[in-house]
Amino acid sequence: MARNHEQSGQVFQRHGSWYVRFYESRVINGRVKRVRVCKQIAEVTTRGKVPPAAVTEQAREILATVNRPACAPDKIVKIGQFVDRVYFPRIEQHKRPSTLKAYRDIWEVHLRPRCASVWIKDVKTYHVQQWLDDIAAPGLLGRRSLQHIKSSLSAIFKLAKQQGYFAGENPVRDTAVAPRAKEPQQTYAYSLDEVRTILAVLPEPAATIFAIAAFTGLRRGEICGLRWQDCHDAEIRVTQSIWEGHATEPKTIVSKGAVPLIKPVANMLQAHRMRCGNPESGPVFAATNGKPISLNNVLTRSIKPALKKAGHSSLWHGWHAARRGLGSNLYALGVPDKTIQMILRHANVSTTMGYYIKSAPADAVAAMVRLETAVPELGNKWATNGNASRASIAVN
Repeated sequence: MARNHEQSGQVFQRHGSWYVRFYESRVINGRVKRVRVCKQIAEVTTRGKVPPAAVTEQAREILATVNRPACAPDKIVKIGQFVDRVYFPRIEQHKRPSTLKAYRDIWEVHLRPRCASVWIKDVKTYHVQQWLDDIAAPGLLGRRSLQHIKSSLSAIFKLAKQQGYFAGENPVRDTAVAPRAKEPQQTYAYSLDEVRTILAVLPEPAATIFAIAAFTGLRRGEICGLRWQDCHDAEIRVTQSIWEGHATEPKTIVSKGAVPLIKPVANMLQAHRMRCGNPESGPVFAATNGKPISLNNVLTRSIKPALKKAGHSSLWHGWHAARRGLGSNLYALGVPDKTIQMILRHANVSTTMGYYIKSAPADAVAAMVRLETAVPELGNKWATNGNASRASIAVN
């Protein structure tokens, strides 16, 4: 078959299915090569070796895309090749190290085993749906985790389309995660009583670290990235975040700013400074080598042993529960949601209200009591007409 002429291909039967055979230029071992390709069309449902009209038409459609390819030959690669050579190098340039690790974990654990060897240009929506269904089948992942996997896959095809490796609509667009997947677990927020109980048993510097988390709402990376030159009597300026030794800008533009300090926390921070020799610069919470401390080490070496010794092991619900606790405790004290958004440095108040303000059952009961006192006339009406209403129901 001549390379410069359009191919008509060859339709044939094998193992109970119809196939079409043709030649195509693809990237093999880093080089563009012209290879012979067989693509399955449909199951054999008729007798004889002459393909039905429907099979012939599908073969023509396949050959049309081969004869007039939407992607350049050097862009016809497998998904695994694209992800390793194009996608992740770009992610490294534009995403935070923690985000990059999360994307790599999703790819290596869930996606690579299922789609790395598939030619990216050939992917259809039903392929993606099969992958998502297969990932969800064991029933071990919740809906939010499945949604993260779907979003990662969508981002891969979005970049592939932008870079000319894929033509057409993003095949992830019309897929869906398993409707019966587990709902996300409710996140936790420390109450003021729990914060007091934890602080009462922690040694230093763990107590000061936890106080910073619970009363300023700083994220883990922001606590690790805190420097003495960023600390003042009445506020802390968030200028960087450190994750696994990588220093980056704070999570968002809004995250980069000042956070007010209440007096008790400011006093704890000043006492910690004196114990450190009154430094003017450097990490606020430093390890013995002078580098920022690991909060994982603080947790395993100080916090958990102290809570266990005091019989409070069940109180620990993670570092981020302190940030959520600050939002919830401020809200319970009557602080407006927009002010809480400013303190937590969220870009949108919907994030503050949806994820960082947790109402305890006692709050709900108190709210309904307030509602009851606001409409006393309903109680009076029932007291007056209750017997008549019950009599009417009994007659009916």
